[in-house]
Amino acid sequence: MILNGSEILVNVLMEQGVDTVFGYPGGAVLNIYDALYKYSDKITHYMTAHEQGAAHAADGYARATGKTGVVIATSGPGATNLVTGIATAYMDSVPMVAITGNVPNVLIGCDSFQEVYITGITMPITKHNFVVRDVNELADTVRRAFEIASSGRPGPVLIDIPKDVTAALAEYQPENAVKVQRVTEIKGDVREVAELINRSERPFIYFGGGVRLSEAGEELRELIEKADIPASHTLMAAGVLGYGERNNLGLIGMHGCYSSNCAANRADVLLAIGTRFSDRVALNTDKFGENARIVHIDIDPSEINKNVIADYSIVGDVKTVLREMLKYITPTKHDAWHEHIEHWKSEDYKPEDSQTKIKPHFIVEKACELAGTEAVYVTDVGQHQMWAAQYMHHTYPRNFLTSGGLGTMGYGYGAAIGAKIARRDVPVVHFTGDGSFHMNLNEICTAVTYKVPVISIIFNNSALGMVHQWQEAFYDKRFSSSEPNRVTNYKAVAEGFGGKGYHCETPAEFEAAMKEALTMNGPVWIECVVDRAEKVLPMIPGGKTVNETIFN
Repeated sequence: MILNGSEILVNVLMEQGVDTVFGYPGGAVLNIYDALYKYSDKITHYMTAHEQGAAHAADGYARATGKTGVVIATSGPGATNLVTGIATAYMDSVPMVAITGNVPNVLIGCDSFQEVYITGITMPITKHNFVVRDVNELADTVRRAFEIASSGRPGPVLIDIPKDVTAALAEYQPENAVKVQRVTEIKGDVREVAELINRSERPFIYFGGGVRLSEAGEELRELIEKADIPASHTLMAAGVLGYGERNNLGLIGMHGCYSSNCAANRADVLLAIGTRFSDRVALNTDKFGENARIVHIDIDPSEINKNVIADYSIVGDVKTVLREMLKYITPTKHDAWHEHIEHWKSEDYKPEDSQTKIKPHFIVEKACELAGTEAVYVTDVGQHQMWAAQYMHHTYPRNFLTSGGLGTMGYGYGAAIGAKIARRDVPVVHFTGDGSFHMNLNEICTAVTYKVPVISIIFNNSALGMVHQWQEAFYDKRFSSSEPNRVTNYKAVAEGFGGKGYHCETPAEFEAAMKEALTMNGPVWIECVVDRAEKVLPMIPGGKTVNETIFN
């Protein structure tokens, strides 16, 4: 059939199973939006307050479902407003297709109105990007973009389409959705590594987001139980193991559990699975796991020996590798090793409770108790993010969404909206700080318009909390620009947009507000007044080791 480029684009989106897109219209994408109008019974478009919010919403949608998120923006500033969202998805390996319009082919390179070289700008932060100059290439390009975004190590792909291509006519032939094939090739000696594990007396697993992306939680759990190996997770792998599982030591790294970091330091075999030795985990790369033979398992060969030199490496899909490895693992117990770990657990940091002040750990624990284990939790970036990671009783791998690699303040609200649109059946709770929240709080208008009942819990310590904490610890308390002294009335602002707001200064007030919020049919803001002196503890300073952990 003969269709114009915009109709071809929308039809290919439907081929790929897309029924939800996020975006913001503009001149260069008017033809695309006209096609979306014609097919509005098949694809729902959510218009956000800002293109960055749309990118984060597509990201949150993807993380909460495992599907590829889709975002659309116009040329020039519309496209550049996507950049932070694309970079966020790239750093955390989130499948996303970003579609941008551009000026007509004849005007490209002429410094035309709202023209920008968006493929050049985004080249370092996408898995791949395309400029479609010929309408006859559009359908196959979009199909290829979805294949790239979701295959191997997932990530964002950008398609830039000049306006004349969206209007040109071409033959459209429907095809089936792209089927992503799991990577089956394994490079490395799995049996040799299994034998190393079998001989180990103090094995330890440090696993990351690659386990979640590969949906390898059950294989990881089987390895942990069969070989009796304690394990810790990065920020991106929260929920892969359930809270309270015997061998789950919790978060590792700068603000991880003392017991996790001690175990990594004393292990004789350290298995790094689906992770990249981030500088927030391997704070001193020369001494991280210094007593261990290090095994690195990852789907991306570029990660091997990038940050930490491994003694053994296996390149392959984590699920496939673990399934193969389990064939050679001998059931065993490491009772003496666990005795050491229990001793370190007794020294883990424990926050103090209060009956009168709202403590950060109380906010997280009470919110999780009331919202339940099925809820999706989303964070912005800063102290509240670390408190959430530390004190949340994680249960499911797709129920904790956060910007780990890029550390994007302002990520949370858009991502929470996207997650709630994807998961209407469960509560979505957005943890944020007063610093992060001011960056994209305008997205409440999106939540109000579409009746998206996201609960935003604002940790208000009247500071850029993490910056403030570092300035106190390492800059002799020179609090340069970390105390913004804003006087925002969150309750009034929320209600001015059409939402519901609460102001809480005591634990009882927060509990009551949270219970009410869970009954609401629209967005809710709950401001919690938190003491500026509250710190994220424990903390290993950058470049240091577990032996230099700060506890107060």
